[in-house]
Formats: sequence, C-alpha cells, structure tokens
Amino acid sequence: MRFFIGAFAFIVLLLFSVSLLLPTKEKRIFSDDGLREAALSRDMSSTPNNYEELLKLLKIDKDDLFREKVELGRDLYFEKKLSNSSDISCATCHVLSKDLKDKNIFIDALISEANDKTDCVVCHLSDQSATDRFETSIGDGGRENPFHLNTLTTLNAALAKYQTWDGSVKSVEEQVGLSIKDASQMNLSADEAVARLSQDENYAKRFQEVYGELDFKNIEDAIAAYLKTLITRGDYDRFLDGDNKAMSTKAKKGLAHFLNFGCKGCHTGVSVGGQSIQKFPLRDYNSVVDVTNSFNESQKGREVATFDFNAKMYHPFPFENKGGFMGKDGERLFRVPMLRNVTKTSPYFHNGGVAKLREAVHLMGKHQLGMNLTNTQIDEIVEFLRALEGSVVEFDIPSKKGEV
Repeated sequence: MRFFIGAFAFIVLLLFSVSLLLPTKEKRIFSDDGLREAALSRDMSSTPNNYEELLKLLKIDKDDLFREKVELGRDLYFEKKLSNSSDISCATCHVLSKDLKDKNIFIDALISEANDKTDCVVCHLSDQSATDRFETSIGDGGRENPFHLNTLTTLNAALAKYQTWDGSVKSVEEQVGLSIKDASQMNLSADEAVARLSQDENYAKRFQEVYGELDFKNIEDAIAAYLKTLITRGDYDRFLDGDNKAMSTKAKKGLAHFLNFGCKGCHTGVSVGGQSIQKFPLRDYNSVVDVTNSFNESQKGREVATFDFNAKMYHPFPFENKGGFMGKDGERLFRVPMLRNVTKTSPYFHNGGVAKLREAVHLMGKHQLGMNLTNTQIDEIVEFLRALEGSVVEFDIPSKKGEV
C-alpha cells in the first residue's frame, strides 16, 4: 500500500514539475513598425474609413450599396412587423439605437410579459454592441434558443465568412432570411413578411423605388445592405494606419503575444475571426489529475500552480455544456468568433458558458494553444482586445442617383 501511495506522490510531483515547464515563454519583441508590419502580414488589417474603401473590402459595386437601400434596410432592422407577434425586431436581440449617436437605446420591445431578462441590457445600454448579452438568445414570444446558443453581434458581421456558430450560413443575406423565419427567432414566414410590408404604403413605395418590387429576397438584401455599413474602427485601426500613440504599451505587448503565441492562426482577417471553422477544445482537459496555472481572480498578480482533481463524467467543454450543442456535424467544430468589440459581447463561447473575458483568454490559451498563460500575459492580451473596441463608421453613402 505504501508503495502505491509513494508512486502516486511521485507521479503528482512529476506532473507538478512538468507544469512549470509548460509554455509561458516570452518571444520576440517588436518595434512599433515591426508590430504593425507583422499584423498586416497576417491580414489583420484596419477597417475602412470611407465609402470607396468599404466597397473594395466587401468586393461589391456602388450599385449594390446606395443610400436609399441602406436607409430602407435600417428601418427594416428596427421593424417589429417582421416578427410573428410584432413585438420584436432584429434590434431587440442585436441591440443598437437607430441613431448611432443616441446612447438611449430603446428597450420597449424587451420589456414584455414574455421576457423578463432585461437586466443585462439595461446595464449595457450605452455599449452599442449589437448583441443582447444574454447567455442564450430569446426570440419571438420569449422563446429561448433550443441549443442555448447566444446572440452573435451584427457589428462587422459582413466581414465574416461564416455567420452562425456551426458555420452553416455564409452570407449576411442568408442569415437575415434565416433569422426572420426561424421558430426560435422572429418566427415569421417569408410570405407573411411580404404581405405585412406590402400593406404599408411607405414600404411598398420604397421597395418599388429601390428594387422595382417587394419580395422576400429584396427584404433580405435591404437589411443586409444596412449590416454592411455596421463596420467599426478603433485604436487598433488607428495604430495600423500609423498612429503609434493610438495603442498603449500594454496593448502592444498583448498584440505581440497574440501574434507570437498563435492566436492569429484562427482569429484572422480584418474582422479578427469569423473566417474559419475550428475544433474546440483542441486539447483534452479533464484528465484525472490536471496540473495547471489556475484561473482565479483572487490570485491576480501571482502565479499559482494548483492541482485540479478532475475525475468526473466526461463532458466536451471546459465549462457547463448547456444546450448540448456540439457544433458542425456534432464534431465540436465552431465558427471562430470575431474579436472586434469582444470586450462588449460577453458572455463568451457558443452557450455563454464563460462570463469574464480574462477567463476566456485563459481557457483559450490552455485548451487551444497548450499554454499556461501568466496573469500578466492575460492582462496584456485583454488590453489588446480592448484596442479592438470601435465605433461604427459614419460612411458618406451616395444616393442611387450618385448624390452625396
């Protein structure tokens, strides 16, 4: 018996020693120009600040994006007639104010007998995050998403290759139509959507002017046109454009970690994510004895190695598997989240299983990169993610006739 106890103690000590050798190393330090060049070489370029650059980035023609179409799409984004009950609109879950300069976001659609989950929204009225910040999205009639999936932001959505958690939708036009028709979202048939808008003289006239007819495809296209203008710019973009003071030293260190540690391998493109489907988690985490740097806010500032005795029933994620959603084909394949404005889109992961951004960074380091990030490294990466916050660009979009 003593032999087994001694052997077990030896194994634990060995695991503890190995944990101290897990990757926490610093890699090359970049100058401002070197850091900028490294980010741009990995296609993490800045978002456009004018209409012409927007068209180029989206690879569309000016005839596809003009003022009358965008304004029509904006009004439809806030139109409650596009839900079965006429109680909610796109903006109910993808929370924005109609005037992006107005911080007093409407919440009347959220306050109803069927939906009492408004606290998070009330606390984040000024965020302009284009998401409701609930763990699970709530649709028409207060119906929760059956897989406990949370709401993805519509900000910068047009820059993403994949629009849903399982990557099954690949355009904002398709996503708009799906959201209107899906039973757990707006729950309205295409025919009923067309019928309701056709009865509105204002909409009937505007669709005729923009498209020549009012059909469901054009409803999708109009809202998608508005979504294509919801592009944000912030400190990171100004840094890439040459302003070395736009990002703090701490944020620059975080960007260097992001590039060096391999985060950019999945979080790619102008949107810093949304371009690929990846397996999560890549590495098993619930071995019988898991020796790791623990994530513990109370220990912030100190490096603490702990033993996590994790002998429990197998589950697929390092957080509660609410909803049982397993991604594409049930293989734990998920759309890589976009990181622009990620500081304003908690809770994190597909089912909102993690509330804090620091914890999400810790989990990604451990289970995707195989690294025990130090508290300092986590703080620096989070500071970089704050530099990805941005406000929606006010593009000067010309009219159909070419007038600005």
